[in-house]
Amino acid sequence: MYLEKKGTQSDQCDMYRMGKMQQLRRNFRFFTIFGFLMVLMATWEGQLTANIFGLTNGGTGGLIWVYIGTFAGFFASVLSMAEMASMAPTTGGQYHWVSEFAPPSAQKFLSYIVGWLCVLGWQVGTAAVAFLAGQQIEGLIILNNDSYTPHRWHTTLLVIAIVTFSQLFNTFFAHQLPIVEAVILILHIFGFFAILIPLWVMGQRGNAHDVFFTFTDGGGWGSTGLSCLVGLLSPIFSFIGPDSATHMSEELRDASYTLPRAMITTTLVNGVMGFAMLVTFCMTLGDVDTILSTPTGQPFIQVFYNTTGSKSGTSTLTAILITLTTFGCVTNIATSSRQVWAFARDQGLPFSSWLAHVRPGWDIPLNSVLVSYLIAVLLSLINIGSSVAFNIITSLGTGALLSSYIVSTSCMAIKRIRNEPLLPTRFSLGRAGLAVNIFSILFSCLALIITFFPTSPKPEAATMNWNILVYGAVILFSVVYFIFKGRHRYVGPVEYTKKDF
Repeated sequence: MYLEKKGTQSDQCDMYRMGKMQQLRRNFRFFTIFGFLMVLMATWEGQLTANIFGLTNGGTGGLIWVYIGTFAGFFASVLSMAEMASMAPTTGGQYHWVSEFAPPSAQKFLSYIVGWLCVLGWQVGTAAVAFLAGQQIEGLIILNNDSYTPHRWHTTLLVIAIVTFSQLFNTFFAHQLPIVEAVILILHIFGFFAILIPLWVMGQRGNAHDVFFTFTDGGGWGSTGLSCLVGLLSPIFSFIGPDSATHMSEELRDASYTLPRAMITTTLVNGVMGFAMLVTFCMTLGDVDTILSTPTGQPFIQVFYNTTGSKSGTSTLTAILITLTTFGCVTNIATSSRQVWAFARDQGLPFSSWLAHVRPGWDIPLNSVLVSYLIAVLLSLINIGSSVAFNIITSLGTGALLSSYIVSTSCMAIKRIRNEPLLPTRFSLGRAGLAVNIFSILFSCLALIITFFPTSPKPEAATMNWNILVYGAVILFSVVYFIFKGRHRYVGPVEYTKKDF
């Protein structure tokens, strides 16, 4: 156990330079962290479960071509973060990088705001993933029981059950998480083929030209191009979260070498699998309006049923997705709790000393795990009163994480523009670094703007996207808290680093 905690000599040197004490076990390796990230990002699964927005805004052609553009943009972001992760492989991730790479006058304030954005992004993400799994379960029930009428409290109970399972797993089986992720990775890969092959073999295929080049303005924006841009939200959801592996870096052996390569490999493999599944889904979709109006509320379930003509076959295929989504929630709680723990360790949150406590022998941030669980449960209760309010809050995670990517990558780009020396790294973008950084920033800014768009112009209050209001409120709260209390306690990770190392 002692050797497992110490890690390699590179791990020890990195922790010493960053001024951090090793408290967690380094029981992840390349294959297991690769599985962790593959399951959490769930790119091919997202092409089936999160395509309603894109089908409405852009149609099948919009979904396919916007996916390609989104992949290119996110790959640039992953390359940028992979380089920073190799320089500073810490559980803190983006806020730590900002603290080290931002101009000295802005290090403290910017890293504090980014820390809060990461907390927001990952905490609401757990509830969002559990909600997605709950809706899939309800869709499966409707398929097999026509008389069932779902209610919001049903979904809330399912969300609580899923996050409870995830919390218990992260508490009592935390040290088996790498092994479990390897097993779920196998399901992730075999499940992909188990769904892809029946759709191609048994499904009624559409005309390839129509599928690839049919663009629609279902949202009524008056412009097909703008409608496709609004549909960007669907592929964004499938690629968001590549930073999750960085928040597990202090549990990864030889992190400065393994982490960037795992992030890049995951994005490439998931990207290819996601594109194959998206094309397959669009080719076997049938009439879009009919699929969108399915009584199950889940277009992919209707496509499965239309393809197989069997409720048992559809149930089996859907069960694969439900299982993978549920374990996506398990990885989400692991990520969110580590991120909270790291920020609390740097005195960035209220009750930091309690949140940063690691129980001897357990070697996990149990208090942070419990808080992540409690937040997810409390968020799920909002759905009982208003599903619109719940969706607004949980969808904030995408914008918050995109903001953290923009700020951290911008800091690296500024250092390059100023020709300032960079930290030693075992993965370097070399001369392409500045171009990759700038492309990543531009794409992420576009994606961030799109996350605040409603599904259609001139929405009513109930259908308005209020993300920008809640996002602004969180930023305002973090700024006010920083002014009155945070700045007196939070100095930023850069203050703990060894400058002469």
